[in-house]
Amino acid sequence: MRLRRSHAWITVAIAAAFVMGVLLPTAFGRSDAPTAVRTALAASDNVQGAPDRKMVLSKVVVQPGAHLALHHHLGTQISRIAAGTLTYTVRKGFAVLHSGDAEQAPNFVRHIEAGQTAHIHPGQWLVEQPSDIHEAANRGSKPVVIYLATLLKAGAPPATPVANP
Repeated sequence: MRLRRSHAWITVAIAAAFVMGVLLPTAFGRSDAPTAVRTALAASDNVQGAPDRKMVLSKVVVQPGAHLALHHHLGTQISRIAAGTLTYTVRKGFAVLHSGDAEQAPNFVRHIEAGQTAHIHPGQWLVEQPSDIHEAANRGSKPVVIYLATLLKAGAPPATPVANP
């Protein structure tokens, strides 16, 4: 009898710990929402012909379910999808989508105009200007891997958040 009671208490304690582990993080504002992680691979503050600019090469990994909030870049950016499919929406301006090798007759795919959404696949690349306001998401089941080359104003962040235009 005593052994059954201790097993019952252990079962209750394990169930309570499980419930607390699920509920408490959200009660304290912690979120396990999927994220995007940017890694700066290389950078130069000495860009000839572009005074007061910084050139940055980055890799971004966007986990499934992650959303990149509305933003723009304070310089021209070229983004190439290496893996996964990025859902990309332009809110203001337009982005130019290409595919293929940039030096071996790249293919123009389309302009993504304000209000339009495109699915960007591996081997495709975007050219974005500072006036282009956009957002993106990974709606797939695998991470999206993006390589970026950005020519930023000196001291500018990689992306600048924007309120809805």
